[in-house]
Amino acid sequence: MDSFDSSISQILIAVLGIGGTLAAAVITQRGADRARVRELAHARQLQQDEREYATRQAQLEARRACYAKLSAGTRDLANVMTKVLHALEAGAVTEELRSDLDQAHREHRLRHAEAQMVLPDPVAEAASTANRHLGGLYGLLKRLDGGTGRHGENLEAAWESMDEVWDPLWRMRRLMRVDLGITAPDQDP
Repeated sequence: MDSFDSSISQILIAVLGIGGTLAAAVITQRGADRARVRELAHARQLQQDEREYATRQAQLEARRACYAKLSAGTRDLANVMTKVLHALEAGAVTEELRSDLDQAHREHRLRHAEAQMVLPDPVAEAASTANRHLGGLYGLLKRLDGGTGRHGENLEAAWESMDEVWDPLWRMRRLMRVDLGITAPDQDP
């Protein structure tokens, strides 16, 4: 029986050795599969993060371009309005200047309308306030130029209105810069 026991022991050792080898291969394969799954999940997460970053960058660039156009349009309109005020004082408003005023006003309205589709709420509110001031001054200038000014509407009132335009314009620009991350929200204007 000794040789029989010895043979059984050898067979058991061989079976356990083969089983251990097979089990190690299965365990190694499962570990490799889990590692691949983790790598794929990590790669998908990286791709998702990159897409989200690209989307945020594209949105930021779109807002930056919109802000630049709106800011330029408000500045152009305010500059033409100042020229009209000086011309009204001198009694020398020309058709060319009237045309410039109307063109600047149309361009500003178009830029403002486009911006309303992109602006975050705080900037949209400031832009609307600036737009109302510019619109009111535009109407006043047109009435003064046409000789149809209402009671109390004169050059002095127009200059006061022009002075009042700048604060809403600066507030709008500041909020744009805060939104773009250029100016800190708590930084003094």
